[in-house]
Amino acid sequence: MKRLFTGLTDPGLLRSVNQDAYYIDPEGRFFIVADGMGGHAGGQEASRIATQAIQFYLEQYWPSLDSSPALLEAALLEANQAILQDQQSHPERSDMGTTVVVVIFRDGDEQPWCAHIGDSRLYRLRGPKIEQITEDHTWVAKALKGGDLTPEQARNHPWRHVLSQCLGREDLRQMDIQALEVQPGDRLLLCSDGLTEELSDHSITAHLKAIRASEKAAAALVNAAKDKGGRDNITVVLVTLDGFNHPDPPTQGS
Repeated sequence: MKRLFTGLTDPGLLRSVNQDAYYIDPEGRFFIVADGMGGHAGGQEASRIATQAIQFYLEQYWPSLDSSPALLEAALLEANQAILQDQQSHPERSDMGTTVVVVIFRDGDEQPWCAHIGDSRLYRLRGPKIEQITEDHTWVAKALKGGDLTPEQARNHPWRHVLSQCLGREDLRQMDIQALEVQPGDRLLLCSDGLTEELSDHSITAHLKAIRASEKAAAALVNAAKDKGGRDNITVVLVTLDGFNHPDPPTQGS
């Protein structure tokens, strides 16, 4: 399947520094979104270090015989170690960390694979229905799954940003890696919580259904989140799976 893709990041309306980062492989093989935390410099550095470390690892070992789950696990562990090393060199950034979500399309795999840590998300839009593929690594998400909170309570809970897992920790215990079932016409959305904090799944779906062009859809999502307050940095990466052949090559936004 041909892939059309674009990415966009925005500091939002209240933050002076953008602590989000993303990377799109020019060949459309893999996509990364990271959302840093730990003070202005710390969060910005954590997301940058993680994104670059994952990019470099995937590029270096892409041709290897390692399975895609093993490749993703090793790439995320490499990113975690890179952040830990930077923390040791820069004690002022000792509390920095980052979420991350990664999707890879590898030859030989029947389907793409996804890995994530934290609350940056992957969605799949198929026809009129959107589905959140990743499960947030937060206290609130765990309480919601256990039936201790309703969806409405979870959306407005004061602890909704408290992460149970992130990159940049010696005690990294959990990373979720899963195969992703896709078909022509699907759209994948990787995003930071600056988008989902402002827009409901219904609102995200409405924008993606109304605007087919990837760059315009990404801009519409970012602008809609800013219209709702833009309280955090906002990052979106859109991947459209197209089963048809077009004369124009895949496009990548900035």
